[in-house]
Amino acid sequence: MHLATLARHALSRGRTPAATYALLARRTRRPFPSARAVCLALDIPLAETTRRLNDCYDALLANPRPNTETDTGELLEALGVFDIPKSLTPTELAVVDLLLTAIDALGGIRPGHHHGLQRWFTTGNLTAAYLSLAATHPLPRTGNPTTYWTALTTAGELLTTTPTPDTRITYALTHCRTQATHT
Repeated sequence: MHLATLARHALSRGRTPAATYALLARRTRRPFPSARAVCLALDIPLAETTRRLNDCYDALLANPRPNTETDTGELLEALGVFDIPKSLTPTELAVVDLLLTAIDALGGIRPGHHHGLQRWFTTGNLTAAYLSLAATHPLPRTGNPTTYWTALTTAGELLTTTPTPDTRITYALTHCRTQATHT
């Protein structure tokens, strides 16, 4: 049976992508094709799948150690390799652009925070990305508070245009507006 078909079957039975990878990798002893099969079963385009797997190939897939398939699957999942990309609307793309402007105005960002934001952009979880940035402050020496809070205010205004905006965004938007007036 084709690996992607096996992966689809495992996912349809409730297995996580990490557990599906572990199952296939244990069965085949071929980590790269197993990871690719999970991505393809999740309908991640082949070009994106290839890019993601190439990014982590040397560290995780080139020389697998026996009995580490579960750990490798969890790492692949944590790295976002199995994140399903969401097609964003023009409004959502505008929000992402504003959030990227805010990130640039931070004056520096921790790698883990940056990674989390990139995953939220990929999966379309703009609420989480916005709330995370609204709770952050630009660095005093290298950041640009005016640009930061203005970008977040505009992004929040766009996010509240949905029929039922998340109340957390409304509160965060109020916070961003207050910060923008004090810079």
